[in-house]
Amino acid sequence: MQTRTLGTTGPQTSALGLGCMGMSALYGDSDRAESLATVHAALDAGVTLLDTGDFYGMGHNELLLNEALRTAPAAARESALVSVKFGALRTVEGGFTGYDGRPAAVKNFAAYSLQRLGTDHIDIYRIARLDPDVPVEETVGAIAELVEAGHVRHIGLSEVGAETLRRAAAVAPISDLQIEYSLLSRGIEDAILPTARELGIGITAYGVLSRGLISGHFSRDRKLAANDFRGMSPRFQGENLAHNLDLVDALRKIAEQKGVSVAQIAIAWVLSRGEDIVPLVGARRRDRLSEALGALDVTLDAEDLAAIERAVPADAAAGARYPSEQMAHLDSER
Repeated sequence: MQTRTLGTTGPQTSALGLGCMGMSALYGDSDRAESLATVHAALDAGVTLLDTGDFYGMGHNELLLNEALRTAPAAARESALVSVKFGALRTVEGGFTGYDGRPAAVKNFAAYSLQRLGTDHIDIYRIARLDPDVPVEETVGAIAELVEAGHVRHIGLSEVGAETLRRAAAVAPISDLQIEYSLLSRGIEDAILPTARELGIGITAYGVLSRGLISGHFSRDRKLAANDFRGMSPRFQGENLAHNLDLVDALRKIAEQKGVSVAQIAIAWVLSRGEDIVPLVGARRRDRLSEALGALDVTLDAEDLAAIERAVPADAAAGARYPSEQMAHLDSER
């Protein structure tokens, strides 16, 4: 397994990480046994970075990871790094009502996560979205206190802008910024990515396949389940979907010429953007994981990158990343 380091202060991880959200929430029903088998397959392949959130399935995902790690070989368990997002406030019905970054809440969330994960420390801890009512310095300061107490190893951030990055980094070392980055979502290239590099902060990129949209497996006539949040995503609706799948068709031609899959070339593109970027793949099944890992063997030369740029230019995607009410929570989009 190839490795990369998260920033100048973060840990060394596998070059690809496993995003576990879809095993518990937001992408329709999942198979628990297959989810556990997929985590085990990832660990067997040398994947060390496992990404979760305490609000994924209201704690379900952390409990799932607890079971997966407990039943994994000791060596794989010891090498695993668990990254946890916290702060999202939920309703009984599953809705989102905001984010809580108060220091007391940070420590409360961490206590519950440690219990569900069955561990004495969290490797990387980050608030899922900036709390607009709490200065980022206070939130990061509280995580820094958890680091000092030994409950957290590294501090991360998620979906924040360049100025917030600077303010946070002035309080404590930040290992990485978790943010959406893919051929369809390149907004970080203007200011956020250069700032992260200036500050020595790594990037863990989620949504590298745009929630399956550019995986090569999403068909034009696919019907999404009622509990699949992509049904509300602007990029998956109407003319936007048709336009975006036209982009996938153009990308498919390049992939076929190289003898790889669409998903592999899309992941390889993110890998090619810099050694400080670790893509997170949201595989819920072993076959999808195996396909994603194949991206590590894909080499893109200058000609390939130019062809990809022509097929899927920056800002080519139709539709916003999230519905408007969720976009409002993204400090990275301000």
